[in-house]
Order: sequence, then structure tokens, then C-alpha cells
Amino acid sequence: MDLYHLDVVVTLGAVAAWLTAYAVARVVTRPASVTAAPATPDLPPEPPALASLLANRWQLTGDAARATLLDLGARGILEFRQPGDDIMRTTIHVRGPRPDGLTAYERMVFDRVAGLADGGMVPLTALTFRDEKQAGSWWKRLRAAIIDDARSRGISRQRLTAVVVTVFNLAALGVALLTGLTIYHHTGPDTSHSIRLSVLVAVAVCGVLVALASRDHGERDTGAGRQAAARWLGVKAWLQAHEAFAELPPTSVTVWDRYLSYGSAVGAARATNDAVDLGTGDRRLVWSHFGGVWHRVRVRYPHARWRYGRTTRQLVIRALVSAAVGLALLWALRPTGADRPGTGSKIMLALAATGVVYGAYLLVRALIDRAAPVEITGEAIYIRLWRQHSRLRLKDHRPWLHYLAVDDGGSGVTRAWGLPDGLVNRVRPGDLVTIHVRPWSRRVLTVAPAGRGRAARAATDVPRQRRAARVTR
Repeated sequence: MDLYHLDVVVTLGAVAAWLTAYAVARVVTRPASVTAAPATPDLPPEPPALASLLANRWQLTGDAARATLLDLGARGILEFRQPGDDIMRTTIHVRGPRPDGLTAYERMVFDRVAGLADGGMVPLTALTFRDEKQAGSWWKRLRAAIIDDARSRGISRQRLTAVVVTVFNLAALGVALLTGLTIYHHTGPDTSHSIRLSVLVAVAVCGVLVALASRDHGERDTGAGRQAAARWLGVKAWLQAHEAFAELPPTSVTVWDRYLSYGSAVGAARATNDAVDLGTGDRRLVWSHFGGVWHRVRVRYPHARWRYGRTTRQLVIRALVSAAVGLALLWALRPTGADRPGTGSKIMLALAATGVVYGAYLLVRALIDRAAPVEITGEAIYIRLWRQHSRLRLKDHRPWLHYLAVDDGGSGVTRAWGLPDGLVNRVRPGDLVTIHVRPWSRRVLTVAPAGRGRAARAATDVPRQRRAARVTR
């Protein structure tokens, strides 16, 4: 290798080293897995919001806000009333002014209820934010208050400390300067164009790397936090052993006291959590009854990769086009004389070769994917629109692909499939289904009903009960 291209190698190596170090730091600081303590009814001292953080492996969900609201009811600060059998008609009553001794996040939840109350009363369903930005801002402040409390108790800590982030930012600055100098060296020194291009590339590289290092990486465990999490997982196991607990309404705080708020925090109170909506719900955590026990399933939604939900024909066409363009560029850029190709030509050759390799890879994977479909049986737990055809007129948008999340009773984590629009009417949330899918492209081929799940039966029972009530009246 000549010295002329040595700086390119050094620059690429610096970028790779930074990204590798960042990836290692992310892996090393992941929250540890915690083994649950024996099932127990003894409640540890942490409030419900912190119990939710610990039971969900140091990730906060909307359950933290719901549990805090219920805990205010269990402590007599608020009162829940349910007229009749409809859980959605529950009302919340403020029993007095805001008491002293509340944490910052408990004050936020209380103020939300008191601010909406008319005559000291607010319907439970009125707590939902109507504005998505307001909901996001409120949840951001609530999350920060919960995290501050958890850190002050020594049960949680920042994944990447300020010192580590500073080191990464300084290293990013060095990588950006090195990149700028390399661009300047290979674009013709002493020209205004090369200076502008070098500065632009350096700023872009620095901005991307600093943004990666400075983003919120979440929380991680501590020694005390792991012990507390094990105890809370033991409480969760004890609550889940009572099958009727999952069906309790919010008004049950008068009987179950703080157990209901803690059950909401650790994800054991399905009916209550479904009824309480503060506008902070997370579509990545969905209830399922597949297997005979209510449990939460973490759903991941693929969206960034082009192949998801595509047909084999679309994948093959893309593969052939990519390979053809790459081969055409290789033919056009092939050396024709004794002159060595310049840096720009080498970059174009590398891109062309990448296109050929990508096309071949895509073609092989698409054919393997078509030849080996997979059958999955489980409960359809979530369906929503994913992609639609775009037309010149806004009213002509036509859906063609939907997310379908299916709990097959595996690890408690599932990745949503791409459900074609022609199949969406064959399945409803809560149905038990057997689907044939292509695992690499995540596309659903067929949907066959396998029975009615408990959630689906409950959804159809409610209208029947209401019709029966009208008839009796």
C-alpha cells in the first residue's frame, strides 16, 4: 500500500474503532438479567413506579404512571367509584388538596387528576391526553422524576456516565478532524471547493457520532437494584398465581389495597391496566392470554429494512436491478489503459461491486425464503396499519400492508409480521390463528382461524351484556 492512500485506511480504521468501542460500551452496560426470588406476598419498600422500573429490567413503561395513580387511591388520596358493571364508567374523586410528602412524579399524577376534576370528580377515561405532544412532554417529565428517585435510592444508574460520553465526544471530534483532513488531501488542496467539502464532511461525521454518544441510553442495574428487582419478581409471581387478580377493576383498591397498584406496576393486573389510560401507552407491550395465563409480550416492529413484508417477486426484481446496475458500472469503469484509476473511480468501483454483491445476496435469500415457509400458531395480539400506496392525491392512499403481532408462547418477545391488506379481515386481535409466513421477509402468506382467544371472547361479550341490559330495562 502506498503512502498516498495510507490516510484513507487510517481514517476508516478510526471510524471503525469508534463504532466498535461504542457498540462494546452499549453491550457491557446492558441491564443484567435477574433471577426472581421465591413467590412472596411481602411488599418491598419501593413505590409502585420504581417497582415497574425494576420488574421491566430498568425500562419504564406506561404501567409506572398507572400504578402511581392506583397507589394514590390505595392510600386514600383519591377514590375510585364504578357505577354498574362497566369498568369504563369508573370515576375518580379527589378527596382533598394535594397532601405533603408526595414524590415529584406522584405530584404530577395527582395534579393531572385534580386539574381535570369538576366538582372533585373526573371520569377515568378523561385522563387520556388528546394531544400527542402534550402526552409526550408529560411522560418525559414523569420519566425523569422517576429516574431521579431511582438513582437517589441507589437502585438504578445511567448506562453511559457523563465521563464516558465526554470521552466518546472528544474521540468523535478527533475522528471528524481526521476525516476532514483526508477529504481535503484527496480532493485537491488549496481550492475553496475542497475546503468547503472537507469542513462539511467533518461536521457531518462529528454530528452523527456525537448524537450517538449523547442520546439517552436508558438505565442499568446496580447491586441494590438487582436485589430489589428479584424481590419484585417474586411478588409478581405471587400475584400471577391468583388468576382472578388479572381481572380486577381499579375500584378493587378498596379490597386489595396497595397490592393492586403494585400488580399494575409489575404487569399482573391486566383489566386495570387496560382501563387506565393516561395517554402514555406503549404498543411495544401487549397483553396475551395464550397458554392460559395473562402475560405481557414485548413486540418489536420492523420498519427500517426494505425487505420486510415484500413479495418474492419484488425481492427478485430488486436483486436483479441492483446486480445489473452494479455490473454495468463495473463495465463502464473498467481500466482501459496503463493509467491507474483515481480515488473517485476507486470509490465508484467499490460501490458498483457492492451493488453486485448485494443483488446476489438478496436473490439467494429471497429464493431460500420462498422455499422454506414456516407455520406458526398463537394468539393475534396486535394489528395496525404499516404501509400504504402513495398517490398524487392525498385521498388516494391505499393500505397494502399491516403489522400483525402473534404470541406463540415462546420467549415473551415477538417481532411483528407483514400482513397483506387482503388478509387483514381474516383475523382480529385476540383470535387464535395459524399463519404461514416467510421468516426472512416477515411476510404472512395465509391466515387460518384456530379458535377464539379469551381476549376476543371478552370483547364480544361486552356488547351482548349491554344489549341484554337494554332489553331488561
